[in-house]
Amino acid sequence: MAKETPLMKQYNQIKSKYPDALLLFRVGDFYETFGEDAVKAAHTLDIVLTNRNNGSERSELAGFPYHSINTYLPKLVKAGYRVAICDQLEDPKLVKGIVKRGVTELVTPGVALNDDILQSKNNNFLASVWLGKQLCGIAFLDISTGEFLVAQGDKPYIDKLLQNFKPSEILIAKQQKKAFAESFGEDFHCFFLEDWVFKDDYARQALTKHFQTNSLKGFGVDELTEAILTAGAILYYLSETQHHQLQHITTLQRIAEDAYVWLDRFTIRNLELYAGSSAQSVTLIDVIDKTLSPMGSRTLKRWLALPLKKIEKIEQRHEVVAYLLSHTDTLSLIKDNISRMGDIERLISKVATLKINPREVVQLCSSLEHIVPIKQQCLQSGKESLSLLGDKLHNCQQLCTRIRQTLTDEAPVNIAKGNAIAAGFSAELDELRNLSHTGKSYLDDLLLRETQRTGIPSLKIDNNNVFGYYIEVRNTHKDKVPADWVRKQTLVNAERYITDELKEYEAKIVGAEERISQLEQSLYAELISYISEYIAQVQTNATLIGQLDTLCGFATLALENHYNRPEMSESYVIDIKEGRHPVIEKQLTVGTPYIANDVYLDRDTQQLMMITGPNMSGKSAILRQTALIVLLAQIGSFVPATSAHIGIVDKIFTRVGASDNISVGESTFMVEMNEAALILNNLSDRSLILLDEIGRGTSTYDGISIAWAIAEYLHEHPSRAKTLFATHYHELNEMTEQFERIKNYNVTVKETQDSVLFLRKLAAGGSAHSFGIHVAKMAGMPQYVVQKANKMLQKLEQMHNVNTTEAVKAAQKEMQLSFFDMSDPRLDELKNDLLSLDINSLTPVEALMKLNEMKKLLN
Repeated sequence: MAKETPLMKQYNQIKSKYPDALLLFRVGDFYETFGEDAVKAAHTLDIVLTNRNNGSERSELAGFPYHSINTYLPKLVKAGYRVAICDQLEDPKLVKGIVKRGVTELVTPGVALNDDILQSKNNNFLASVWLGKQLCGIAFLDISTGEFLVAQGDKPYIDKLLQNFKPSEILIAKQQKKAFAESFGEDFHCFFLEDWVFKDDYARQALTKHFQTNSLKGFGVDELTEAILTAGAILYYLSETQHHQLQHITTLQRIAEDAYVWLDRFTIRNLELYAGSSAQSVTLIDVIDKTLSPMGSRTLKRWLALPLKKIEKIEQRHEVVAYLLSHTDTLSLIKDNISRMGDIERLISKVATLKINPREVVQLCSSLEHIVPIKQQCLQSGKESLSLLGDKLHNCQQLCTRIRQTLTDEAPVNIAKGNAIAAGFSAELDELRNLSHTGKSYLDDLLLRETQRTGIPSLKIDNNNVFGYYIEVRNTHKDKVPADWVRKQTLVNAERYITDELKEYEAKIVGAEERISQLEQSLYAELISYISEYIAQVQTNATLIGQLDTLCGFATLALENHYNRPEMSESYVIDIKEGRHPVIEKQLTVGTPYIANDVYLDRDTQQLMMITGPNMSGKSAILRQTALIVLLAQIGSFVPATSAHIGIVDKIFTRVGASDNISVGESTFMVEMNEAALILNNLSDRSLILLDEIGRGTSTYDGISIAWAIAEYLHEHPSRAKTLFATHYHELNEMTEQFERIKNYNVTVKETQDSVLFLRKLAAGGSAHSFGIHVAKMAGMPQYVVQKANKMLQKLEQMHNVNTTEAVKAAQKEMQLSFFDMSDPRLDELKNDLLSLDINSLTPVEALMKLNEMKKLLN
């Protein structure tokens, strides 16, 4: 039996330390994978899977050139793999036997610094969750930007944050694997840590050591015990994944639950803030994102996830937007400078993690140079909120000067390629470069001088590994050799000599290239060390530019789409004039106006608007646009309305449509009731509630009863939460007679002889019927079905006070009267039916069905 090769022995030892990761093992100029890893890699990367004899057995093998790592690594990580990169830790040329190797980085979906893995417009969060007995803790870290956030609350709050931040990877204690899945589902990419990692003492020690503080009080998180456990677990995980350069993680921020509007997971989904019901759906973020920088785009998503409740902060944002709208020159200048900036937030993080290349340093410098004109515009504005923002921006001029002095404008991606350091920065480097570049001309000059001095016409200067540089003289001229030349070698036809000048030159020239490379890398390392002193300043700039970019985006949005400034107050009134749905209005065909609507809600006179109207008439759009207008107002944007008075809202709940959850064994109706229960159990006096078609997941009378009971509960509840209640149950219109704060509204339609025209305008008063059959006809339902439905509707309406089932039976029986009852007045009806049939549009199948129906009548 063959022995295990030294290489595979080394591989197996390293692989045993990273059993959960796919190991990329550097062998010469390739990264190789073996065994199961090779099978996975070949499948994911679409590379060739081969076999090789590794001592005692044959093993699968798949690999790719080491310089293609940036092409293949992102594919593996995006496929959900944790990838351990094992590099050669010493120069193979200088080693006899096996080269020392070790894992230099463990890349996971949540811990990535590679630009090809990251999306510039989105954060890449690693999360950690701990389920406590009463409260749960959660932490989010984006290692590519240094943002470190913690929060604590009940399970619905943690669920909301997970939906908002959408982490790429979640760390969970092994003992809580089942509990996490039961609480939050199995749609997340999770990694399970040993239970001891989530211990209070360990977490606090890890955090205080990292931040070099005595306690966590300065971050305002000292009392958040569960949250601290999760933050500590993240630092542990970074250490385990070989991420030790973390000086860009400078602070720990608390997500204060009481500072932001509550949006549960159903509301986030129903309002289609980030994702729609299909891949083609246009979402709110698609419409409102007018940012020009990656920092701005990420800031906008954060603001949308955490709408403000404090009027002062909201007003500050509105003030800046208003100023920019009235000073479009300033807006244009700021936007122009921001558009020329790179992702300074991620670039400075690369400085901290020592992953930044010379070209990126030049890009960082170019980006920071655009801070100066932006700062000047902000300070000159005279608007306090904008001046305050400009005042906090750092010029970073010393940093930019140092970078410009050190690096050339055309610096390469790889420092090892040379010519990164600017001429004039280092006298030694300039001399070495000059020596390297002018070496041939120097030797030519020397040869010319010595030829003239000695009168020997055939002199030759050359070099070899034994003697270095030498002058070669043919034997016919050796009597002319000067006394100061020293003979080193005798050949058959010539003699070789060295001189003091040649030895001095040789000392300089030999190893000059190697010295140039060493010196460039050393000077570059010094520059990176210098830049690292500016990490905090650049991070502050990145945050402020992100905010300013978002506010400029709001101004651009308002200009392009005729948005207006909302009036914010501490009242309980929502008064929207001519409100529009920001997404739907952008999807209408050119020239088609959006039908705007007014909505008024308060706690005293009109707490609940009962909205009836046909299906497809636009009830859901009115509900959603009201929530989106409030949401836009509270993130600091102007709104799609002629005017809007918004009394601060602290919670937005929606129950829109029938979302099925059958995959986890719950019926449509059960899901609907769960969502409704969550709303009713979390009401506040500043809540905004949107209920659409509540109760339609069950039988008609059950549905009416439940919808009535929910509406009554909302009316009678002490919070008097403002509610929009859309329904197709017209029986609910009667509620306005019993409950003073419930008012009826309907979405108007214009009825013609054969069809119905949706006017999409909200009007006072209830709607008489739903026009469902008209909608079916518009949808292209077969003529037979439409006619049959109309007959059934007539019978049911005539027997409104009879049990629905009995009414259906009676209707069916009445429709099957004997054809031969010549005195039966129904014959006229049948005759009219036949005459009204459009033979030309009747399909063969419909004709057969009609004949079959007539045959049944004859039986």
